[in-house]
Amino acid sequence: MDKRLFYVMVLLPLFFSGCATKNGNGMKPLETVNFVDLSRYVGEWYEIARYHHRFQEGCVGSKATYSLRDDGKITVINECYDKSFSGKLRSVKGKAWVVDKETNARLKVSFFWPFAGDYWVIDLGQDYEYAVVGHPNRKYLWILSRTPVMDEEVYKSILARLQKQEYDTAKLISTDQKSGD
Repeated sequence: MDKRLFYVMVLLPLFFSGCATKNGNGMKPLETVNFVDLSRYVGEWYEIARYHHRFQEGCVGSKATYSLRDDGKITVINECYDKSFSGKLRSVKGKAWVVDKETNARLKVSFFWPFAGDYWVIDLGQDYEYAVVGHPNRKYLWILSRTPVMDEEVYKSILARLQKQEYDTAKLISTDQKSGD
């Protein structure tokens, strides 16, 4: 069989079958919030909980700071302490840009060019007091708050909405935000 024909007949249908749900895992497409006002979204966010990621192993006191750039993109600074609050402060700087300009809820973020990942705002407090960031295939998840501690009822309501979005909330890891401990 000709190689080009093989690609068209075998590999192309496999590729598009994975795209049918936009995430390739059989789950319904991930829903984002209707709109994100970026001028309200920027600022400091404390990580309340997240999925396990190798790049965040040993992190405590994790937080993200976002600021608008003159070119319309967003500067992203992620920080955490290594293993304890007396540990070394780890920091990485990147940039994000809006992919869906109608909602501003779908962004790409890059810490190491040319690699970029999806950053989708899937839940957001009315007063921007909390945000939930996910990934279309649900392999990444962060619950963020403007304060180091989140109200338990707010947290439980976020978990209920995440379950409706087909996230496995049992995989969430709470982030230690108790400075000085």
